[in-house]
Amino acid sequence: MGLDTEAVTGWIAGLGIDFTGPLSFDRIGLGQSNLTYLVRDQDGNRWVLRRPPLGHLLASAHDVAREARILSALESTDVPSPRVFGLTEDPAVTEVPLLLMEFVDGEVVDRMPLAEALSEDRRRAIGISLAQTLAKIHAVDLEQAGLDDLASHKPYAARQLKRWGGQWEQSKTRECPDLDDLTRRLIAAQPAHTETTLVHGDFHLRNVITSAESGEVVAALDWELCTLGDPLADVGSLLAYWPAAGEDTGGDFPASALPGFPSREEISRIYLEATGRDPAALKFWHTLGLWKIAVIAEGVMRRARDEPQNAAESGTPTVERIDALVAKAREIADQAGI
Repeated sequence: MGLDTEAVTGWIAGLGIDFTGPLSFDRIGLGQSNLTYLVRDQDGNRWVLRRPPLGHLLASAHDVAREARILSALESTDVPSPRVFGLTEDPAVTEVPLLLMEFVDGEVVDRMPLAEALSEDRRRAIGISLAQTLAKIHAVDLEQAGLDDLASHKPYAARQLKRWGGQWEQSKTRECPDLDDLTRRLIAAQPAHTETTLVHGDFHLRNVITSAESGEVVAALDWELCTLGDPLADVGSLLAYWPAAGEDTGGDFPASALPGFPSREEISRIYLEATGRDPAALKFWHTLGLWKIAVIAEGVMRRARDEPQNAAESGTPTVERIDALVAKAREIADQAGI
């Protein structure tokens, strides 16, 4: 689906990669944005291929070529990430950009049975490593990595509110007065912009590969939303994806509510101790993280409705899940005086 496998096989051969054909291409992962495929040869060698989703795309979204640039730059840093083998936009091979990268062995904890099978010690190790990996991402020297011009250095909150507010208007399937009210409140409460770092943009448990032995993050994935901005935005996003027991924002994946996984408070503390950053704006970024996930989920729901082949095997977000995210965001905003 979405690939001319014969043309792609020829392109891979042209990269100088040795393989025993024919290659197989299987859709993997639960991601519902860029499509991801496991590529295998007859000897069991593996690679990963990425392409944008099918159908109409919003401007600037799903930029696989940009993701390739970021991953290539990260190869010289401490950030765990897969190595890039090639990128093509050749119309003889593909109608959209294709990115071929390293297959990193490990475990993606993206389903509840996988999370439930982990020991409590392993769950705790994964949670701690998530916070530590964010600290590594935010420590990247932008000039040395060649990423200083990746995005604007203007205040990040304003950029995020403009971008995702615009995405909501383009992709919404209904009116949602509570989200509109939250957008207005966030615009009025923007914190001062004091620091610019690399920002992953969508960092959470399902977007990392962890060691099957130690639980340590061995690769951070899905860099398509990566930009330059306020590092606490990534922390807020991780907290937004980290429901506690009894909360209903996790949809089909409330893994962080299982015993052993650190609490949101502990994850924040580990990150702040590693970086020395001021937590004053963290509740703003937690609120914005929930708001942003709700906007993204609405877009996923819209794309799956318009083009059913984009839907991942886990299904698509529901109106009820999106409304729960908005309600939780409003709750955090109330606590913070936003």
